[in-house]
Amino acid sequence: MLVWSSYLLADWSANFAVGLISKNQGKGSKPGDPPQDKKLMALWAPFLLLHLGGPDTITAFALEDNALWLRHVFGLVFQAIAGVYVVLQSIPNSLLLIIILVFASGTIKYLERTTALYSASLDKFRDSMVQAPDPGPNYAKLMEEYKAKKEARLPTKIILIDEPDKESRPKKLVHPSKAVTDEIKESMHQSKSGETKKVVREALHDLEIVQYAYKFFNTFKGLVVNLIFSFRERDESLEIFENLSDPEEALRIIEIELGFLYDALFTKVAVLHTAIGCVSRVVASGTLVAAFVLFHKKPHKGREFHGADVVVTYTLFIVGLALDLISIILFLFSDWTCAALSSLKDDPEESLSSPLDKAFNWLLSLRQLRWKPQECHKDAHECTHKCKKPCPKETVDKCSKDLHHEVLTTPFFLRRWCGSINVFNFLAFATKAKVERIHDARGSFRKNSWKVFAYPFEKINLVIQKLSGWMAKLINVVHKLISFEINETSRKHPWARRTIHPLYFGFLSQIPHFIKFVWDKLSDFFDISDMLDMVYKTLFVHGEPMTKELWVFMFNQLKYKSKFGDSPENAKRISLARGEWTLRDNLPEEADRERLVRYVTDFDYDQSLLMWHIATELCYQQKETVSKDHRYDHCSHREYSKIISDYMMYLLIMQPGLMSEVAGIGKIRFRDTLAEADKFFHRRHIEDKRSVKIATETILDVNSEIDPMGVKGDRSKSVLFEASRLAKELMKLEEKHGISKWKILSKVWVELLCYAACHCDSTAHVEQLSRGGELINFIWLLMAHFGLTDQFQINKGDARAKLIIGK
Repeated sequence: MLVWSSYLLADWSANFAVGLISKNQGKGSKPGDPPQDKKLMALWAPFLLLHLGGPDTITAFALEDNALWLRHVFGLVFQAIAGVYVVLQSIPNSLLLIIILVFASGTIKYLERTTALYSASLDKFRDSMVQAPDPGPNYAKLMEEYKAKKEARLPTKIILIDEPDKESRPKKLVHPSKAVTDEIKESMHQSKSGETKKVVREALHDLEIVQYAYKFFNTFKGLVVNLIFSFRERDESLEIFENLSDPEEALRIIEIELGFLYDALFTKVAVLHTAIGCVSRVVASGTLVAAFVLFHKKPHKGREFHGADVVVTYTLFIVGLALDLISIILFLFSDWTCAALSSLKDDPEESLSSPLDKAFNWLLSLRQLRWKPQECHKDAHECTHKCKKPCPKETVDKCSKDLHHEVLTTPFFLRRWCGSINVFNFLAFATKAKVERIHDARGSFRKNSWKVFAYPFEKINLVIQKLSGWMAKLINVVHKLISFEINETSRKHPWARRTIHPLYFGFLSQIPHFIKFVWDKLSDFFDISDMLDMVYKTLFVHGEPMTKELWVFMFNQLKYKSKFGDSPENAKRISLARGEWTLRDNLPEEADRERLVRYVTDFDYDQSLLMWHIATELCYQQKETVSKDHRYDHCSHREYSKIISDYMMYLLIMQPGLMSEVAGIGKIRFRDTLAEADKFFHRRHIEDKRSVKIATETILDVNSEIDPMGVKGDRSKSVLFEASRLAKELMKLEEKHGISKWKILSKVWVELLCYAACHCDSTAHVEQLSRGGELINFIWLLMAHFGLTDQFQINKGDARAKLIIGK
């Protein structure tokens, strides 16, 4: 809110200040004022132009600001005219040279900002990536030669020769439309364990990570404007990502790549890292330093100018120079500089051959991802061993220590994104329960400080709800008492029936209804209720730190799917899957997998999302028994399912802009399901328990053999008991066939996340970068790197036609 307000008020405040300075220049001097004081104030006008150029780290607050670049051009012109007018009013002025130098620096800074906005506008951004027109092979010339040979009665034919790149493309497996056959699965295992082994790259240096990120940024920035990519770009990216030695390298490449994308669209960085940009920055900084030196060395400042005005002028200079110094430091030590002044080497051994590359590598190593092993929360995993006797305390303590994951804990000033995943749980919100984090890398101080901050809002909301309920009951009771008395009086006295009775029932008793009507209209007009509801929901949102194991799991899932996306059609089929691909791939036919598949295919995406989320929570709250050997793997998949499930619910409810393409009537389904849950909890007298575990047990106790839709109809969009049926199906699957429901659930959730990522509008992805970025942005780009998007549609290159003459 502070940055947004400052961004909007900057232009207005500058115009207001220039107007005040101009007005002051036209007034006569007051008695006792220094003789040259107004001359000094004329120096402040170009300073406002200087600071309107803004810091290098923000030129646009939203993408719409880039589209308004022409408005900033007019702002620059009129601001410059106003500054020149103020200066002309002060002539003759002994500070004229200083004013001209500051004016030149401010104009250059404002031009940099305007140029950055212009180049980042989507139309210009698209034009910068469009290649020169390609007329293709000379068809007319070839046909003329063909016609001439034919008329000469020579045996002539035309053959087409595919491009060498097309012929050498690796062959991929094609996933069947309904099921993965045993033959394909067997060939997959043979390819993994056969004689031909894939060569895995060695670990990439920090500089190579940035170089690859810069290379892919220049390739995939076309995703923002929906450009079409060719198979060459897909295969090049796929080959590199498939051969990475560690999935963490993919995470680092993508986070830097998203950083480049953010810089190109919201900052001056892309403009400054050009030859003209570097020259303009040197000139702007040089003129500002020269102006400061001249002002500082000017004699008799104390006699010519007011002391307070001299302090203000020094402050303006110091702040301007400090911002310039910070900009230069950020410029020299940015990822852009490291990528622009170095290049990828064909031989990995030569990657750090020069002293400059070694210096860049050391600098970038300071911003490596930092991971910290951390135990899972004691309430997050209630798995027990398959032992005949209870385990001794030492064994339990040892096993709990084994249940840890590596969480992302990069220091604040060194990280490139927040490194956490916001989650929101439906049943926790419905029961108003407090949910502990699975991992908490923030420490007890920050954790308790957030509780202290949120406590007043929780209490205020509780008080408002109780007061509104009490007021409604009080008004109802008072109305009944007054109505009874008036009716009794009206029966006894005719004058009361003619006066008091119509006055009360026709006017006074309608006042509460009128107040409620006015409040509802105002609330709908200003969206007050939705705003308050969103603020209240925010109290149930918390961040789970990214774990290395979760990223590796998602990376491997997409890497596996990329083996089947050899053509645009197959890649599109995979990206359109929202659970059915995983279910048919991982469940045998004897498990009656179609019973689970229908919970995906027979429902809309938002309906399916809410249903699988509630079912996941119902399963998560159940106490399970698992062998010691499979404990870690079991609990890890259980954790993946929980985190991604709650994250998808957070996106659906709290980030509607990211889910607008797939959300449908998700808000209505959420409200209807919440209303049914509130009604159900009230009837079972557990609305005040504030326990998700009790709520899940109560829901699962309901007999749901008959389809709820067949009983309730489809007027209500609630999916509460459809989710209960799904949870029971998953539990039954594990009991009958020994298939881990958590492995199935975790893979289904990755597929649901991928479906949302690739169907989210590209501009919504970029807009989210200005707010810190989300996990869905990483998945969106990772899918593009693996070729799992419908924007890889150019499957054939230019076929080379050859004219053959002969028998």
